[in-house]
Amino acid sequence: MTPDWTRLADFALHLAGVSADAILPWFRSPLVVEDKSGSGKAFDPVTEGDRAGERALRAAIAAQFPDHGIIGEEYGETPGTSPFTWVLDPVDGTRSFMIGMPNWATLIALYHHGQPVIGVMNQPHVGECFLGTPEGAWLHRHGEAKALKTRRGVPLRAAAIGTTAPELYHSPDDAAGFAALRQSCRLMRYGGDAYFFCLMAAGHLDIAMDAGLQAFDIGALIPIITGAGGVVGSWSGDDPAQGGNIISAGSPALLDEAIAVMQAKKPA
Repeated sequence: MTPDWTRLADFALHLAGVSADAILPWFRSPLVVEDKSGSGKAFDPVTEGDRAGERALRAAIAAQFPDHGIIGEEYGETPGTSPFTWVLDPVDGTRSFMIGMPNWATLIALYHHGQPVIGVMNQPHVGECFLGTPEGAWLHRHGEAKALKTRRGVPLRAAAIGTTAPELYHSPDDAAGFAALRQSCRLMRYGGDAYFFCLMAAGHLDIAMDAGLQAFDIGALIPIITGAGGVVGSWSGDDPAQGGNIISAGSPALLDEAIAVMQAKKPA
């Protein structure tokens, strides 16, 4: 039996509103910021906005679909008994959240048999909500839904690329590959987190990429990108649905060109 994708997508959009109501009161307000790393060496911030958002999402999912599994960044995994699992990042971009920048987003993915099929990226302060489903991808803004379509026919030398920060490319292989890619494109921009992936799906960027992602960082973005005609891959062989070194592009040809440049620059 084919799942009712329309019903599930509508519920994912409902979850975006639920999480927004829980998170927005904490944005640009006095915050206590904790370091989840516990070491002080690799700062991993969390705020009550993150936790309140995930608690609200979990409660809404449990009330509507009690057999669905849930995996969240803040509260871990709650196994389900159905093929469906919700993968949640209530505030992706907590560093932006804590300093009042609107580059953060709530990421909501629905996985079916281990693969993301519905994804939402919601930025409630700005009022933009991106949705991807098996039927396509849309930007919901000011009460209207606009279909998303990636930009195609762009070679790497003319491409605009977005990534969170160059220091995320830690290993010698990743650093060398990233440097080669940066030298091969027209424009490289930093600091967009999940937003870059959605702007790529909307045709404003040509490549969006990040190193060392978790499933809850990328799962929601995959249906948005593929629904808009884009592709998602990895320069180091990871399964994008499970995280890793993720690179996405508006076309298969551009993705292949970018990965080839990065792989050719691996240190001997």
